[in-house]
This record gives sequence, structure tokens and C-alpha cells, in this order.
Amino acid sequence: QLQASGGGLVQPGGSLRLSCAASGFTLDYSAIGWFRQAPGKEREGVSCISMSVGATYYSDAVKGRFTISRGNAKNTVYLQMNSLKPEDTAVYYCSRAPVGCLGYQEIDFMRAKSWGQGTLVTVSS
Repeated sequence: QLQASGGGLVQPGGSLRLSCAASGFTLDYSAIGWFRQAPGKEREGVSCISMSVGATYYSDAVKGRFTISRGNAKNTVYLQMNSLKPEDTAVYYCSRAPVGCLGYQEIDFMRAKSWGQGTLVTVSS
């Protein structure tokens, strides 16, 4: 079970850090992705990290603004979000991704998954 937290209301240009915590297991050899779904839109893959090698991937929409990282404990992944824009408003989820993050942005992959509660990020003045 992976649980996302850390969302909230922030002004445009502001920052938030989301946390993804694993319960009862470590993430050493996993690929973990951050995903988001805005109202009325398809879910999209935002970022992914291959925990074993530390390789990171980002969507074009967030590249240069968001940073995914591993926590010191082996059961946490973070998403640092800077220079937030109103279009970043969405419910954010974390979940296991395919090995090596391959295909984590594929719609079929996301549609096939069951999703937890997520954490709401609202960017508004």
C-alpha cells in the first residue's frame, strides 16, 4: 500500500513537497511513479523513479520544475514541486510503475490500475 500526502492550496509560483510512503515493505527494487488527474481530464504520469538505480523521468509539463527523489528510509519517495502553475491543480497519486519506469505514462497502464485516495494540490491566487 502506497499513500500520498502533502497536498494543499498554494499560490502560483509557490512550492509543495509531496510524500509517498510505503506501509509494511521497502521500495528498494521498485519503480515508483507520481501521477495526477485534473477534473475532467485523463490521469497522466508526471514523474517516475527507478529505486534501484536512481534514474528519474519527467513529463514535459513538469520537467525543470518538479524533482522526484528517494527518502533516506527505503520506504519513501518525494515529489518536490516548484514554480507551480494553476494547470498543476489536480489530485496527485503515487503508485508502483513498470520496471525501469518503462511505459509509466501509457494510458492503458494507468487505466488498468486501481488507485488509492491521492492528495489534492490546488494552485490558485
